Amino acid sequence: MTDQTPVLRLEGIVKTFPGVRALDDVSLTVLPGEVHALMGENGAGKSTLMKVLGGIYQPDEGQIIVGERPAVMTSPLEAKAKGIVFIHQELSLAEELSVAENIYLGELPRKRFGLVDWETLYTRTNAILEKLKVRFDARTRVGDLSIANQQMVEIARALTVDAKAVIFDEPTASLTDAEKVVLFDVIADLQSQGVGIIYISHRMEEIFRITDRISVLRDGTYRGTLNTRETDEEAITQLMIGRKLDLSRNASHHELGDVALEVRGLSCGRLYQDVSFEVRRGEVVGFYGLVGAGRTEIAETLFGLRDPSSGTILLDGEEVQIDSPHDAIQRGISLVPEDRKGQGLVLGMNCRDNMTLPQVDDLKAGPFVAEGSEIAIFDQYRDRLDIRTPGWKQLVGNLSGGNQQKIVIGKWLSMHPNVLIVDEPTRGIDVGSKSEIHNLIRELATQGYAVIVISSEMPEVLHVSDRIVAMYSGRIMRTFTSDEVTEDNLIQAISGISGDNRDKVA
Repeated sequence: MTDQTPVLRLEGIVKTFPGVRALDDVSLTVLPGEVHALMGENGAGKSTLMKVLGGIYQPDEGQIIVGERPAVMTSPLEAKAKGIVFIHQELSLAEELSVAENIYLGELPRKRFGLVDWETLYTRTNAILEKLKVRFDARTRVGDLSIANQQMVEIARALTVDAKAVIFDEPTASLTDAEKVVLFDVIADLQSQGVGIIYISHRMEEIFRITDRISVLRDGTYRGTLNTRETDEEAITQLMIGRKLDLSRNASHHELGDVALEVRGLSCGRLYQDVSFEVRRGEVVGFYGLVGAGRTEIAETLFGLRDPSSGTILLDGEEVQIDSPHDAIQRGISLVPEDRKGQGLVLGMNCRDNMTLPQVDDLKAGPFVAEGSEIAIFDQYRDRLDIRTPGWKQLVGNLSGGNQQKIVIGKWLSMHPNVLIVDEPTRGIDVGSKSEIHNLIRELATQGYAVIVISSEMPEVLHVSDRIVAMYSGRIMRTFTSDEVTEDNLIQAISGISGDNRDKVA
C-alpha cells in the first residue's frame, strides 16, 4: 500500500428510523489494497451502514468521501458509477435472464439503433467467468444454477466496473470450499489493483485469514478498529458483544434416555448409502462432513422430503414409513432447515403466525383460528428462547438472523417433537446469537429431547455434540464420542480416511 490516501471514508454517519437510532456517529476508513473487515452482532448496524454507502439510505448526518471528494449517494446506480460495488448476501438476480444479462443489467453493450451487442456481451462475460473458474457460461439461465453458482454471478458483477471499493456481505455463506479459494483469489487480485475491500462475515477463520484490519460496531456505534495480526478471536468477540463467550468443547455428562430414533442401512440412490445410526433421548448427535457428503439429504429423508431406496427407520423401536413432512410431524420429527429464509419462514408474515403455522388446524375454534391460543404459544416460546422482538405483530423479515432462527426452532418446539433435526443452526448468525443457539441446543438435550445437529463448522459440532457422525461421499466413515474425538481424526474421517486402516475410500 504505497498510496495511503483512503479510497473511502465514512465520517460521523447518523441514521435514525422511527423509534430507533440505527447508526450513531459511525466512522470508517478503507485504504487502497486492504481487506477491511466490518464485524458486529446482527442488528449492530452493519447492513444499515452499507446501505447508506450504497445509496439505498440517506444519512441524517455525516458524509461519505470517495478518494478525496465528498460524495452524495442518491441511489445504488450512482454509488456504482462512483466506484462503490456491493456484493449482497441476499441474491438479487433475475432468474429468467441469462448470466450475461444479469451481470451487465442496465449496462448492456449496444450497437447501432440501440440494439444489444450480444456477441460483445457474451465475450466480456465469459472472460469474467473464466477468472472465477466456474463451469457455466454467459448464456446459461440463472434460474438453472445452484445457489452457490448464483452467488458467483453476484461476485462477477464486481469485476465489470472500475471499482474503488467493493463490499462483500457474507460472500461465502453458500460457497463450497473450492469456490471459497477462488473467491479469495479474486479478492487478492482486486487488492493488487489497489481496490479497497470491505468484508462482512461472521466466520472468524475467514476474517483472520484474509483481512488486514477489523472494525467493530455494537448497537449502532463504532467500537474501534484493530490490526488483524495484533488481535485474536476473544478480543474481537468482547468488542462485539461486551462479554466473554464459552468457546470450549462439549464436556457435559448427563444420563441419556432410551433410543428415540434408529436408522438401519438407509440409502437414497447416489446421495448416501448404507447409513446406520441411533439417537437417544437427552443426546445431541452431530453430523459433520464436506459439502456433498449426504448429511442434509439424510435429514430430508427423515422428514419425508425424499424417498429412501432401501433401509429402515425406527421410532421408539417401532419401524415406520415416512412418506411426507406431514407423516414426519405426526410421528414427532421436526426439521429446522438449512435455508431458514427460503424454507423455514414466511418473511412477509408476523412472528406469531410463523410460529404457529404447522398447527393452525389444531388451533381452530370452529371455522376460525383461536387467536388467543396462538398468542399464548408465541408468548411462551418468545420468553423461553429469549426472542427479541417488539411483539408478535412484527414481520419476521425484519428480525435479525439469530431471532429468525429462534422463531423456526420455537415453531417446532411448540409441536413437542420426539426428534429435533437442526441443519446448519447458526449459518449467517453473529457470534453472540451463535452462542445462545448452542446453549439452547444443549439445554434441549438436558430436557430429554433427541437432537440431530448438521453443521459445516467443526467448532460447532465439537461444542454441542455428545457424539459426532463423520461422513464422506454419502457414507458414514466413523462415529466419535465427545471424549475420543480430535480435530485430526475428525478431518481424516471426513476426507475419506478410515480411523482404523487409514485407507482412502474409493
